Amino acid sequence: MPTWRYSVELEPERTAKASLRDVSMSYKLTVETLRLIKGKSIEEARRILTEIAEMKRSVPLKRYNKKVGHRSDVPGPGRYPVKVAKNLLKLLDNLENNAEFKGLNVENLRIVHAAAHKGMKIRNYLPRAFGRATPYYDQLVHVEIIAREVE
Repeated sequence: MPTWRYSVELEPERTAKASLRDVSMSYKLTVETLRLIKGKSIEEARRILTEIAEMKRSVPLKRYNKKVGHRSDVPGPGRYPVKVAKNLLKLLDNLENNAEFKGLNVENLRIVHAAAHKGMKIRNYLPRAFGRATPYYDQLVHVEIIAREVE
C-alpha cells in the first residue's frame, strides 16, 4: 500500500488538508483551475467551480494556451473544464469536512496551497488496419489542497 505525503507542510493546528489521488482528468486544465481558486475562501471557490461546471464561467488559460479560442468573459484564451470542476467540488467538500472535524472555523478558511502532480500513465493500444496499433495514454492526476484559518 503506498503512502502519500503532501508537497508542503504547514502548521497543523491551523490548517486543513485534502487530496485526490489517481484521478483521470486533464492535468493541464487542473493546473489552470487550481490557479484560479488559490487564495480564495472555500465558499468563493465553491461558487467559482459551480459556475465552471454549469459552463457559465470559463477558466483563463495562462500557461497551456496554444491554439485555444478566446472567451468573452476572460481576457484571452479560456476553456470550460467541467470534469475538473466537478472533481474539485468533491475535494472542497472533503476539505470542509476535514476542517470541521479538526474544529476549525470554516468561514475563516483560505486556500493557501493548491497543487496538481502527474500520476501514473495508463498505456493502452488501439488496433488499426493491416496489423498496426496506435498507442493512447491516460494521464492520472494527484491534487492536493491546503486551507489555513485566518482571522
